[in-house]
Amino acid sequence: MRKIYLVLLVIAVSFTLNAQQPTQSHDSNDGHNHNTSATTNATDYLKVAETEFDFGKIPQGKPVYHNFEVTNTGTSALKLDNVQASCGCTTPEWSHDPIAPNASAIIKVGYNAVAEGPFDKIITISYNNQSKQIRIKGTVWRAPDGPAPANASIDLLKKQSL
Repeated sequence: MRKIYLVLLVIAVSFTLNAQQPTQSHDSNDGHNHNTSATTNATDYLKVAETEFDFGKIPQGKPVYHNFEVTNTGTSALKLDNVQASCGCTTPEWSHDPIAPNASAIIKVGYNAVAEGPFDKIITISYNNQSKQIRIKGTVWRAPDGPAPANASIDLLKKQSL
């Protein structure tokens, strides 16, 4: 009786393991195996012109902005559901109107350069139950603690008469 249970257990385990394998289909036209469990984004119609922008060195306390261009490469209108930054210091702005086929839109991304040092922020674009990420980065240099030093040239110009 134990042998029967053991054989049934082995068969059940083998069926379970086989069920976990991706389904393979063989197309006799091209002779290649196609994995049907792989996800393909045949409906991915949002093209981002650039996925990353480096501000370089920016002064502390001065907000900076960059415009990312996105294009609808599909045949029907595409609406951006949400554009969300990874932190509150990054603010994306975008039109909530649908993007017509073969048309472009702008996502304006601002960064409030408060903290000194390098930064690397991710912005997630959500659309049609899909998402893409764009990135901004750079380095914030520390602003001087006091007012700017006196400029002797300005005083000289003020004294001159035209």
